[in-house]
Amino acid sequence: MQDRFDNWKFPEIQEGKPTKYNWVVQNKDGLELGYKTDIGAFCYINAKYGVKLEDNVQIGSHCSIYSVSTIDDKTGKVYLKQNSRVGSHSTVLPGVTIGENSIIGAHSLVIDDIPDNVIAFGVPAKVIRKIDE
Repeated sequence: MQDRFDNWKFPEIQEGKPTKYNWVVQNKDGLELGYKTDIGAFCYINAKYGVKLEDNVQIGSHCSIYSVSTIDDKTGKVYLKQNSRVGSHSTVLPGVTIGENSIIGAHSLVIDDIPDNVIAFGVPAKVIRKIDE
């Protein structure tokens, strides 16, 4: 069976317009997209203050990632480290780092940094347990 990422290519990203995979980026110059990233349909990324997605990051459908919040005027680069995964319908707020190999459960609100190699979920997202290696 062929790995679904064997022929992975960087997607064409136009400012504020859906990609062919139906996700949207505002302030696209602030987005750093790693190799073999997987971003689900109907995601929104606001990269005004920077969003870095390292290699092999997976983001489920209907997620929102904000480097700026107009509600409380917070700003900050969002950083999803290598092999991290974010479950569908989750929101990541400004200045948050999600650690390498960590998993965020669906419908979570990530307001604080999440360390490497853990599972976290909830509103707000809390570390539930370490991932056994």
